[in-house]
Amino acid sequence: MFSMNHFFNNFYKLLFQPVQATLSSLKMLDVGKWPIFSLCSEEELQLVRQACVFGSASNELLYTTVNDEIFVLGTNCCGCLGLGDVQSTIEPRRLDSLSGKKIACLSYGSGPHIVLATTEGEVFTWGHNAYSQLGNGTTNAGLVPYHISTNLSNKQVIEVACGSYHSLVLTSDGEVFAWGYNNSGQVGSGSTANQPIPRRVTGCLQNKVAVNIACGQMCSMAVVNTGEVFVWGYNGNGQLGLGSSGNQPTPCRVAALQGIRVQRVACGYAHTLVLTDEGQVYAWGANSYGQLGTGNKSNQSYPTPVVVEKDRIIEIAACHSAHTSAAKTQGGHVYMWGQCRGQSVTLPHLTHFSSTDDVFACFATPAVTWRLLSVEPDDHLTVAESLKREFDNPNTADLKFLVDGKYIYVHKVLLKIRCEHFRSSLEDNEDDTVEMSEFSYPVYRAFLEYLYTDSISLSPEEAVGLLDLATFYRENRLKKLCQQTIKQGICEENAIALLSAAVKYEAQDLEEFCFRFCINHLTVVTQTSGFAEMDHDLLKNFISKASRVGAFKN
Repeated sequence: MFSMNHFFNNFYKLLFQPVQATLSSLKMLDVGKWPIFSLCSEEELQLVRQACVFGSASNELLYTTVNDEIFVLGTNCCGCLGLGDVQSTIEPRRLDSLSGKKIACLSYGSGPHIVLATTEGEVFTWGHNAYSQLGNGTTNAGLVPYHISTNLSNKQVIEVACGSYHSLVLTSDGEVFAWGYNNSGQVGSGSTANQPIPRRVTGCLQNKVAVNIACGQMCSMAVVNTGEVFVWGYNGNGQLGLGSSGNQPTPCRVAALQGIRVQRVACGYAHTLVLTDEGQVYAWGANSYGQLGTGNKSNQSYPTPVVVEKDRIIEIAACHSAHTSAAKTQGGHVYMWGQCRGQSVTLPHLTHFSSTDDVFACFATPAVTWRLLSVEPDDHLTVAESLKREFDNPNTADLKFLVDGKYIYVHKVLLKIRCEHFRSSLEDNEDDTVEMSEFSYPVYRAFLEYLYTDSISLSPEEAVGLLDLATFYRENRLKKLCQQTIKQGICEENAIALLSAAVKYEAQDLEEFCFRFCINHLTVVTQTSGFAEMDHDLLKNFISKASRVGAFKN
């Protein structure tokens, strides 16, 4: 068995030596698909950490470096580079006025104008301002970044979004602020007068906690923490999803999504995509290029399901300057539909890309970025990454578990640090092997791996077994992760089994989720073998609860 000193010596080498070797090495951001980057030298590209390509002809560029410097280049239309002039430049110029600021998020309008939030929650704007979209109280072009303090001085902004000529921000406490062009009610004030400074969007959002925002050309969207979607602004193409084409001057809930929990919203020029907690995509609005993915070019004013593949969707992408849509599945497949280099793609098309960013670089017109591109160090191992690498490594382990005839190699000190159960059970244990028969090999291995990685990777059915273990060991965070995994993998065939597990392990949130799923898919669920074999008491309670929510009404 390894001595403790021997273990810590190896542990020190494990953590420190990779840092020494790779501290200055960063993976280069893959920006070659955007032509404007050809203006940068190879040395400059090596330093890029974040990047945004924008402008009516994708001819403007802002990027940050590993040294937290911000550079810009391009035609500088309306002073959108923030350099204090309107001179174009084909060489990167440093944006000194934001020196020392780290970018958290960024969006751009059609003028173009820029809205940028720092990691400290400050907001800066510059560029085109004919409709007060910079929020500085004027209509004068902003040649240098303007720090917005009016109504936002005590707020921390965590997300920004730009329409054609209006701006939206989301604060850490779930409030939405808007300003700029308002001819169709897109700032949500109840009138059509332009809004020169940030104003909180209230109405139906007054007592809601927003978690995500997006803008189409002349409309605005917000997702709240209950999974509801609120919309306002221009609706001539049905992009608000309200079943009509009338403009909406104040936030209105998308009633057609009742019972569906939305996680994210993304807006194209005049169409909208939402992603649900079950990995389903719905679309509505303009469809002249097939951007709704319905197989035709007819506009839709109600949410319509987009059929991609059986794998759940984990990311949706659109931007207000294009008629293109994209999505990424849990298995890593990237699909696109809508305008593709001038052509119409009316159904989701599987691409060879690994990122939705590439869809907009190669297919959209203009070829802009739909979000701020970013890259992280990929070969410097953090402490967390080092620990993850050492899980089940017999070369450094000082303890092994024997489960179902298989060994799992671990480190006593880490188990004691990470788990109260092991802190006591391993205290006076000098053995280097522990036999485990209470749980299966996949479940126990997933549990031990969780202690190294803070994450789990299991099928929903195996996650039920891990939920049992988490309940037994009183690992509340692991219990929540198991419930999340089960939610993501629920389907008609396993819904009753997962509902039964939720009841058995007193996971009330999961129980409610499984029950709601069963109600939403009642016809199919009641025809499954799981329903036929359902425990009598559980069946009686299920029918009683289902009747109370009106599931059996004609």
